[in-house]
Amino acid sequence: MDIEMSEFKGEGYKPMVDYMEWRVAILRYCEELEIDHIATMQKHTETDEVFVLLEGDCTLFTGGDGEKIGEIKAWHMEPLKIYTVKKGVWHTHTLSKNTSVLIVENRLTNDANSPIIKLTDQEKKILKMLQNL
Repeated sequence: MDIEMSEFKGEGYKPMVDYMEWRVAILRYCEELEIDHIATMQKHTETDEVFVLLEGDCTLFTGGDGEKIGEIKAWHMEPLKIYTVKKGVWHTHTLSKNTSVLIVENRLTNDANSPIIKLTDQEKKILKMLQNL
């Protein structure tokens, strides 16, 4: 076959293509990514991660590249623009119900090289404040 076509209409994160060193995935709305439910940030210690908003509304939050979360910033994503979260930067995101985000990452990105850190109550308040700006 010359072309393989696939789509994802469910909720959450779904890898769509794994090829050699890279992976293409789709991220769609899920309840745990609603602003009131976000409890953690993660970082990838070995590679960058690329996000492209295809449709809907997504806010990408970053928290610096230290051992702990530093200054939190919000990036209100614009459709079809490429947002690259650099290796080692804490991040999370919130999506509206009609949202699809394309993710390109290293195929070997997994729990072993993607530490997670719990957000404090103050950091959760900052996310909510920034998401509404």
